[in-house]
Amino acid sequence: MKKIFFILAVFCSINSFAQKFDTLALTPPMGWNSWNTFQTNISEKLVMETADMMVSSGMKDAGYIYLVLDDGWMAMERDDKGNLVPDPKKFPHGMKAVADYVHSKGLKFGLYNCAGTKTCAGYPGTRGYEYQDARFYASVEIDYLKFDWCNTDGINAKEAYTTMSKGLKVAGRPIIFSLCEWGNNKPWEWATNVGQLWRTTGDINNIFDGIKTYGTWHANGVMTIVDLNAGLRKYAGPGHWNDPDMLEVGNGMKESEDRTHFSIWCMMAAPLIAGNDIRKMSKETNSILTNKNIIAIDQDELGVQGFRYSDKDSLQIWCKPLRNGEWAVCFLNRGATAQNISFDWKNNVMADTAFKEMLNASSTTYKIRNVWTDKPSGTTDVPLKSVIEPHDVLVLKLGK
Repeated sequence: MKKIFFILAVFCSINSFAQKFDTLALTPPMGWNSWNTFQTNISEKLVMETADMMVSSGMKDAGYIYLVLDDGWMAMERDDKGNLVPDPKKFPHGMKAVADYVHSKGLKFGLYNCAGTKTCAGYPGTRGYEYQDARFYASVEIDYLKFDWCNTDGINAKEAYTTMSKGLKVAGRPIIFSLCEWGNNKPWEWATNVGQLWRTTGDINNIFDGIKTYGTWHANGVMTIVDLNAGLRKYAGPGHWNDPDMLEVGNGMKESEDRTHFSIWCMMAAPLIAGNDIRKMSKETNSILTNKNIIAIDQDELGVQGFRYSDKDSLQIWCKPLRNGEWAVCFLNRGATAQNISFDWKNNVMADTAFKEMLNASSTTYKIRNVWTDKPSGTTDVPLKSVIEPHDVLVLKLGK
């Protein structure tokens, strides 16, 4: 009998290591990542200036908490004990000092590595060093780990990410684990207990639609990613999010396209990880990234990823149930010409069969508020009539 209890205790102990820190990311994580703008051209100075700007620009107050350094922070070789080493030229005071500075601003700090033998940019990967690297991350007190999928020939994705997740748990510091596996091995089917978010697609690019080819690989436009991510909503929820990649707001698209990009990410309950140079962002970019009304839709505690209610003649209608019986509805003009809309709320029952929610304006009158202008827009007793410009949105919040 004692032997049976011992075996059960060992099994429970081992199984517990496989579980992530389950109190993290109960709403989609918000922050900033260096890759989209800087690639490997990062430094201690950049981190400090970005942390300062996250505070002074209002981004921290809007909810952007995680400052994440992507690929390129390491030296090209591990030390003689196999430890990761920050690049001494880019980070002369070491990574703990950088993390301390970020924490001193009331922010959280994140780093990047890769499940393969090398990172995507050729720096030391984590394969075979998972527990050692996890101890390093805990020692420098990071709060977020982005874990990529380059140089992984012959490696099983579920095994590799589960091993890293176990390493983080054993190291003991609560760290958000972001699986950047690109959706190749359908992480939404197995990663709920492994990490807090998982990439559902390949990399994003600062184009509204289509793809951009880079020889042996390609990056996806905003709407291309939306199409890939839309059908995965049943897998998302508090503590486990579909990740359609980082934001390209402020990186060269039109203001209307940035607004649409941000709106649909919020409708999809996506992590909001800014990827622009916030030290130089325009007032328009700042106003998009810090709009409290649209962010509240993303961060709604019900944690439901929105769904595409209709798609006709380049006009899409997206719906997202919110807590307290409220709803967000987004009219999105994907086309190249303006769209006149006439929408009778009472003749459109919006049923979310996956999460058993329903917007039925024929039996309930909802008050309507324009999310981006923060102005009342009547009620659902009257059909909606509006014009939506190309690549733009009308986002409304409905409440009783």
